[in-house]
Amino acid sequence: MKIVIKGGRLLDPASGTDQTGNLYIAAGRIVGMGQEPDGFESARTIDATGKLVIPGLIDLAVRLREPGFEHRATLESEMQAALAGGVTSLVLPPDTEPALDEPGLVEMLKHRARQLHQANLYPLGAMTNRLEGKIITEMAELTEAGCIAFSQASLPLIDTGVLLRSMQYAKTYGYTLWLTPLEASLSKGVAASGPFASRLGLVGVPEQAETIALHTLFELQKVTGTRLHICRLSSAAGIALVRQAKAQGLPVTCDVSLNHLHLTDLDIGFFDSNYRLDPPLRGQRDRDAIRAGLADGTIDAVCSDHTPVDDDGKLMPFAEAEPGATGVELLFSLVVKWAQEEKLSLVQALGLITTGPAAILKAGAPSLPGCGTLSVGAPADIAIADADAAWTVGRDTLLSQSAHTPFVGYELPGKIVMTLVSGRSVWESV
Repeated sequence: MKIVIKGGRLLDPASGTDQTGNLYIAAGRIVGMGQEPDGFESARTIDATGKLVIPGLIDLAVRLREPGFEHRATLESEMQAALAGGVTSLVLPPDTEPALDEPGLVEMLKHRARQLHQANLYPLGAMTNRLEGKIITEMAELTEAGCIAFSQASLPLIDTGVLLRSMQYAKTYGYTLWLTPLEASLSKGVAASGPFASRLGLVGVPEQAETIALHTLFELQKVTGTRLHICRLSSAAGIALVRQAKAQGLPVTCDVSLNHLHLTDLDIGFFDSNYRLDPPLRGQRDRDAIRAGLADGTIDAVCSDHTPVDDDGKLMPFAEAEPGATGVELLFSLVVKWAQEEKLSLVQALGLITTGPAAILKAGAPSLPGCGTLSVGAPADIAIADADAAWTVGRDTLLSQSAHTPFVGYELPGKIVMTLVSGRSVWESV
């Protein structure tokens, strides 16, 4: 179907475009921006006057809870939540039940996603069998099944020898490892170490849990040359180490979660389990370092770290509550909120949820179709947003099966009003 999106403010971080005009779509791809292609006759016109027209967002960490945790969420519910947030491409961590360590499981998930005709799904394969950190998986077979990279999800890797062999395997075949920096013996707490955790009587996780793991990763990377993506940085010291590694020319990228972009440990308040997250929220100095790292390009992307948790997992004492929060629907609005607070342009801010993650995906899987851009020839994965709208986060406004998020009750700027995937309208606000 040929579609014209008329009169919107076209924002494309990939090209730096910020202009009002029309966008033309045919056969699921963008065929023109601004000027109408020769012989173009639209079958549908979408009026985007006064709205933002942006590339579909790319979220680097969305747990769909299938297979194994369907009582918490389903592929259908969480993909609808993603589309409501303007997310057209999402990366699935391998910590399902069972873990994504067999090609058949990956193929089943990809098949389910294709049947739904919704967002693009990119699974991460388990780096070790059952994510136990002992035996390396058959990465080549998992890649053939559709995995774009390999990860231990949020689990620490205890055996450095296994890590080294995994990096050697990945380097041999050109794979990327997506690793959360956690030193196992220091990562057993529930809040960031410091005066606040001590006053609450909570077991702390020191920043050294992150920095020691990063030192290990970078030392092994110098030997192997393996491409690494560091997931969910949380500390100022960790960001400084990544900045140093990049300056040394190591092939490394990194991301942070939207929770750590906005919140600190003080927001836990009186044991609010919605703030029970992994990695834990840290101090204001760390949050300020995250914002500075995003502004100067040290940090490549922002993700939602979407982890739906049901009432049974959250309505418990803080230390016993399950870590995680819903977030995929909040990604756009919370990035806009950050841009407003830091007085950044929307083009620059949106690059962290479009071109930044797109480059990370392409580095590990060059054959993936181009995404995260409004360029002519790119897939027509597009979100249309009302930048002037405001909405309140709550059970009645979230499509995710879980409404447990630190941002419940927040009024946020910007609302996605339509999402298209490959030129098909897959979500529209009422």
